[in-house]
Amino acid sequence: MPYVNIPNDLSKIKTKVAFNLTKRQLLCFGGAAAIGVPVYLLTRTVIGNSAAMFLMVALMLPFFFFAMYERDGLPAEKVARNIIRTLFLRPGLRPYETENFYTILTKGDENIGTDKKDETTAAKRKT
Repeated sequence: MPYVNIPNDLSKIKTKVAFNLTKRQLLCFGGAAAIGVPVYLLTRTVIGNSAAMFLMVALMLPFFFFAMYERDGLPAEKVARNIIRTLFLRPGLRPYETENFYTILTKGDENIGTDKKDETTAAKRKT
């Protein structure tokens, strides 16, 4: 009897459209081919084959990155949007402040022992 592994988390399973690729990957790879191949064909006579190939690869890499990169279940553009929001668009300071009672208590401890009475009573306690 054949045995098939079934993952515990079924939300990570993505539907494959063609060639074992998702719809997103097919669109990104198609966009990369639509940009890269004409650039190569038009520039190879002007700048040479090697330089045209490197230019084509450089233009296609962002498409491959957006097709394949995924972090915590989020695609690359959502990760980039979140990073831009937290670094540039949202304020870094919180709109409210809480009172830290520990600092109030430590400020009170710093004042203990500064009076002559406090120093004499502390010295009496030590002896």
